[in-house]
Amino acid sequence: MATGETGFDDVTFDLISVQYHALKAGHDYGQYVRDARNAGKEDIAQFFEQVMREDSERAHKCHEFLRQLGGGTDQTSPQQGPA
Repeated sequence: MATGETGFDDVTFDLISVQYHALKAGHDYGQYVRDARNAGKEDIAQFFEQVMREDSERAHKCHEFLRQLGGGTDQTSPQQGPA
């Protein structure tokens, strides 16, 4: 496996990057949902909630892949929020 300039292999770095961006965006979407609801746009609020769920799933999938790459004994799994 190739090692990038960070000292991490490229695949690990890529997964961490995708996970970070998915979590960061998920944090911002909560405001977007509120903005849409405040504007009376429930259909748009539901769209933002869907996007937030998809990013959450993406971040969880990255976490699982990172656990596989790291040996699989990680106990830092993110907690499941309300569905």
